[in-house]
Amino acid sequence: MSDSISNFITIIRNASRAGKEFSVARYSKLHQSIAEILKKEGYIREFSNDVDKNGHKNIVIKLKYVNETPALTGIQRYSKSGCRSYFGYNDIPRVLGGLGIGILTTSNGLMIDREARKKKIGGELICTVW
Repeated sequence: MSDSISNFITIIRNASRAGKEFSVARYSKLHQSIAEILKKEGYIREFSNDVDKNGHKNIVIKLKYVNETPALTGIQRYSKSGCRSYFGYNDIPRVLGGLGIGILTTSNGLMIDREARKKKIGGELICTVW
């Protein structure tokens, strides 16, 4: 059994640490939503959809660097397939004292922790980014 979100996060983290210009991962709506949040928050430069030679859809993520240092220094899966972590809006943990973000799945779709607290919506904390 494979966790596609963990694979997606690992691909981004490894490419960032290796100093790669871009990374390629399998496409899914959830992966695209995570990439949209990372772009909106300034952790990646941009992303696009692509089709490989076998006809599989991929998502290409262009990583962002500031003075040759990755803008995305860490990304970690929080809720795992074997142990889901749900939080009410009051209990959502702050990432690095508010310097990072947490990405949650809520009844209103994917959103960051600040937005979920503001809208008073809880959900499953998928991953943390700093």
